[in-house]
Amino acid sequence: MYTGLIQGVGTLAERESRGGDARLRIDVGSLPFTAPAPDLALGESIAINGACLTVVAFDATWFEADVSRETLALTTLGMLTIGTRVNLERSMRVDDRLGGHLVSGHVDGTGTVLDIRADARAQRWRFGAPPALTKYIAHKGSICVDGVSLTVNAVDDSSFEVALIPHTVAHTAFAHTGVGDAVNLEVDLVARYVERLLASREPALRENSLQEPAPRRPS
Repeated sequence: MYTGLIQGVGTLAERESRGGDARLRIDVGSLPFTAPAPDLALGESIAINGACLTVVAFDATWFEADVSRETLALTTLGMLTIGTRVNLERSMRVDDRLGGHLVSGHVDGTGTVLDIRADARAQRWRFGAPPALTKYIAHKGSICVDGVSLTVNAVDDSSFEVALIPHTVAHTAFAHTGVGDAVNLEVDLVARYVERLLASREPALRENSLQEPAPRRPS
């Protein structure tokens, strides 16, 4: 699990195809760990642009992670080119502060940057998203974009808007993102579970309604 608060910005240093899969080497940049680090181990989870990956090798300035065909196809990781800046977050500890919102690192789909405009000292960003995802996005709810926890300011059937404060732009890969770029999206976990619970209740409610006796007519 993650919080959506980016800990560092890294760079894609190498990409190796492996039988349809890929192995990525990420220069850690400002991500806070150095080797040998007692709190870093093989098998640890690190989110790259919001996609949870497993560390399979690491050193003082880089780590490597394998990316499955499914992840390459359904996230922006398959589009990354050498030198691309990426958001990095190590998985949260049980005693960590939850400063953003609960993020699983399981990307639901991709969106596109449609517009960026100034909004006082902040920036207003509008993202295009498929209707299959926007139905889970709520005004003033949470959304994870490229691993960053953000608050939704507006939403319609095909897009949503967020405000990025100067700190967020300066300390994430959004500083290197522009209109037309693809981004990873993860909707709020609560929305997913609410839909599932409601869907599981529908057959029971339908069955109960069919079994209810018809109201008696007054004699």
